[in-house]
Amino acid sequence: MAATSMAAALAASLPAPSAAPAAPTPTYEAIPASMSKVIDIEADIPLTCVQLDGMVVTKIIKHAREAPSTTAHGLLLGLDLDGTLEISNSFPLPHHGGDEADKNTKSIARHQASMLRSLKEVQADDSVVGFYQATTLGAFFNQSLVDTQAIHQEKLRHGGIVIVHDLSQTARGNASFRAYRLTAAFLDAYKKSNFSTTSLISHRLTFSSILEEVPLKIRTNPLLSSFLGTLTESRRPTLSPDSTATTATVSALGASFSVLDLGIAGVTRNLEQIVEAVDSYRTEEGNLSYLCRQIARERGKAENYIAKRKEENQGRVAQGLAPLPEEDVTRLFKIPPEPSRLESLLLLGQIDAYGKSLARTASTGLVKMYATKASSAV
Repeated sequence: MAATSMAAALAASLPAPSAAPAAPTPTYEAIPASMSKVIDIEADIPLTCVQLDGMVVTKIIKHAREAPSTTAHGLLLGLDLDGTLEISNSFPLPHHGGDEADKNTKSIARHQASMLRSLKEVQADDSVVGFYQATTLGAFFNQSLVDTQAIHQEKLRHGGIVIVHDLSQTARGNASFRAYRLTAAFLDAYKKSNFSTTSLISHRLTFSSILEEVPLKIRTNPLLSSFLGTLTESRRPTLSPDSTATTATVSALGASFSVLDLGIAGVTRNLEQIVEAVDSYRTEEGNLSYLCRQIARERGKAENYIAKRKEENQGRVAQGLAPLPEEDVTRLFKIPPEPSRLESLLLLGQIDAYGKSLARTASTGLVKMYATKASSAV
């Protein structure tokens, strides 16, 4: 307490600080809000290509392989430059099971904010340019992906990109990465929340026009390219002094016989997915048909009521009586709105993806079976 009073006394005994000189008034005018976007030249350059760093490829594959489910997803970080979206880093988002969707969303948002803050502290790329999604058998059409991509295309400068990684192709030795974004026609219908029959016809929307693919290329740095080169080169084995010389060469990678797998289990699983998707589509179409019949029934009741009221008013006018007032039909009859057909479009997209995956798998398996039959005959 004595030290505090002494410090206060010393502060009071010091001369008052001189007033700081006033800052000079700027002579330039602030950029008006209407001209702020003109300065951002990159936003006016259309996006023509997505460049994926080799490190991002390995991180996505690792996350998808170690994830507890096939719905592994995460954020992509990078920079758009001269029409090319350069993705230089990524980090996974946690996957939460259960029905507590609100709590899970808040947890993911906190994790995302924490990761971006940490990346900024170490001066790494912290600009979100999209997200990635792991899928199987190429069926990535779902409501969650559409909702997330719609938010990104509204908030991010170049609309954001979704990278789809196919686990089933990677299991066969082919790393599958494709870049997509929502089409302008679908985004317009999505913002209006109108996927009725009339809206689909006016926007010319089908399951194939929901997403548009963007060309994608993978970039590796010289060190990684050198390492991959050493793996693919054949080299002579190290010989001991007492061994005989040989001209045989071995590869840095061990022999793999995974390509000889006929893949029967994959074809069976693919057929099961197609049957499930077709059943879901038939159920959805049945629900839509029921709702449409209900709408037609209510509209018929409303039209009959209006016709009856007009006929009654004509009779009253003929008798010299005042016509009855017209009532609001929407208050008397609850005509439900036309149901959305977005779920049907997404299910059709899944069926199409499963069919294309089955065509690729079956053709490769057919060639392997013929080769096996020919070799066994020998």
